[in-house]
Amino acid sequence: MINKLDFQSIVNKYYLGENESVKWVIKDNHLTIDFMSPNQEVIGKVQCLDFPLQDSELAIFDTKKLTSLINITSGELLLELEQQKAIFTKLKISDENFNLTYALSDPFLFGKVGTVNEQEYDISLMLEVEDVEALIKAKSALLGVDNMKINTTRDIEDELVCKFIFGDEDGHNNKITYQIKGEIGEEDLNLPFNSNMFKNILYANKDMEKGTLKISSTGLMCLKFKSNKVLSEYYMVRKADESF
Repeated sequence: MINKLDFQSIVNKYYLGENESVKWVIKDNHLTIDFMSPNQEVIGKVQCLDFPLQDSELAIFDTKKLTSLINITSGELLLELEQQKAIFTKLKISDENFNLTYALSDPFLFGKVGTVNEQEYDISLMLEVEDVEALIKAKSALLGVDNMKINTTRDIEDELVCKFIFGDEDGHNNKITYQIKGEIGEEDLNLPFNSNMFKNILYANKDMEKGTLKISSTGLMCLKFKSNKVLSEYYMVRKADESF
C-alpha cells in the first residue's frame, strides 16, 4: 500500500508538467525513474526507497493521463500489475471505492536517458523550506516572464551572496531579486536559466526535508532534494540565449 499523496509526489517530481514518457525500474522495492525533458534542458532521476511493487520495468507513456487517474483516488492505494508473458501491460490502482487500470507500453520502445558528467561547482547552497517557498513566490509574481539570472556579488557586509533575479533588468521592467548565502567560489557570475522549469522543480519538491543547489560557471545547475523516502536530482543547463 502507498498513500495517494506520496504516490502523487513521486510522479510530480519527474513529470514537471512535460516529461510524459519514462521507464519505472523496480528492484527489491526500490523504484528508480530516469528522465529527460523533451528539449533536453533537464536530465534527472527520482528514487523511492520503499515502493510497494514487485520487481519490474514499467513503461509509462502518458504521465498526464496517469496523474488524472491518481487524482480521483483517496487515502491508501493498492498497486498491482498485470502481465502477458514477460511484458507488464497494466498498472492497477485501487482505493476503498475506485478500481482503476492504466495501460502500460512496451519498455523496449523507450530509449536510454542521457547522462551528465559530474564537475566542479562554483556555487553550493543549502536550500531551506523558506528559500524554496520564497523563490516560488518570486517567480509566480511575474507570470509570463521566463527570465531568471543567477548572479554572484557582494552584499552590504562585503560577503559573497548568490542572487536570483526574476524579470528583465533593462529599462523600467518589473524585477524581483532574492539572495542566499552559501559557499561561493567565484564573484560576478551571471548565468541565465529558464525560470518556468526552475519553479516547476522547486514546486514538485516543496515537501523536501533538505535540498542543495549547485552551479558551475560552465552553465550547469544541479538540484538535489530528500523528502521522506524519496530522493530527486535534476541537472539543468543555462539558457542558450541571454535576454537580460
